[in-house]
Amino acid sequence: MPLIKVFFWGMTVSFLGSLPLGTLNVAAMQISVQENVQNAILFSLGSLTVEMIYVRISLVGINWVRKQKKLFRWMEWITLGIVIALAVGSFVAAMQPHQPKNVMLNNNINRFLLGVMLSAITPMQIPFWFGWSTVLFTKNILQPKNSFYNLYIVGIGLGTFMGNCVFIWGGKWIVQRLNGNQSLLNWIIGGIFAVTAIIFLIKILLHKDGMKKMEETA
Repeated sequence: MPLIKVFFWGMTVSFLGSLPLGTLNVAAMQISVQENVQNAILFSLGSLTVEMIYVRISLVGINWVRKQKKLFRWMEWITLGIVIALAVGSFVAAMQPHQPKNVMLNNNINRFLLGVMLSAITPMQIPFWFGWSTVLFTKNILQPKNSFYNLYIVGIGLGTFMGNCVFIWGGKWIVQRLNGNQSLLNWIIGGIFAVTAIIFLIKILLHKDGMKKMEETA
């Protein structure tokens, strides 16, 4: 029963945490619209694989993670640059109806590997899961045992995949509602990326970034 409980906690938190608009889930939606559902699923599997690895690291090596402030600071600025590039790519695609594909995603990189790469340089998930894991440890739902860690991480992976599927199939549905107008969708997605970049920049400048959250949780 305790193992089932920690599995469902991991899945539920991960699913709900995947629903707010973000870099990875919106990118998955854009891939599903501009390419196909299969590539979007591969992208999601790549991104959630890295997320699961990050969670494992946060569970067993959090003291090492806390010391990597400069590394995470650089990763956050790199992530901001990627979000801005995705926004620009969406706007460029919107202005070119004959080529309605985000130039940032217009490459031959395997979609699973692309998901791995984008997720690997997105550090926000580490403080998110460090905070939730701390809460679950405090409530004795999560225990420092491999069996608990394994089911917790599997639940997280499943929850993230379910959340991404909302965007993958939701994007398809939106395109149908827009009568296949991908140009308009690109304007919308570009706006989402632009707003995300602005919010992320404000958080960095106001020191409301991931490392600050980790210090407050510790």
